Amino acid sequence: MRIYINMAKTIVMVLGVVFVIVGVLGFFQDPVLGIFEVDMVHNIVHLLSGVVALLMASMGEASAKTYAKVFGLVYLLVTVLGFIMGEGKLLGLMEVNDSDNYLHVFLTLVLLYAGFSKSSASSSPAAPTMGGSPMGGGQM
Repeated sequence: MRIYINMAKTIVMVLGVVFVIVGVLGFFQDPVLGIFEVDMVHNIVHLLSGVVALLMASMGEASAKTYAKVFGLVYLLVTVLGFIMGEGKLLGLMEVNDSDNYLHVFLTLVLLYAGFSKSSASSSPAAPTMGGSPMGGGQM
């Protein structure tokens, strides 16, 4: 028996929930968790990213992979720009700091891995049978 692991779907679903929570939290706490700089635009980006992630994950593995590829590349761009421009407003739009930049590196790696990795299947041992029938109806 083969069990297919929907890795991208799971990762995108978890990130979607986290993005929504962080987006909401950012309106009440800045910096988030005491280290991540945010502002209204950054919070809205988190909320929208989270909602899109949840929608794409709910549509299945292929849609989750598409989200992971696209947002992985977006986060790669945001990461590079964040390190080049330094702390402050990224492209004059939203607050970032070094903690954000390192988190964006992590997100880039996770998303690109999820988006571009092959779907995997794992083998599971077959259910034990008695007398050749899964219900135990062997010969007497």
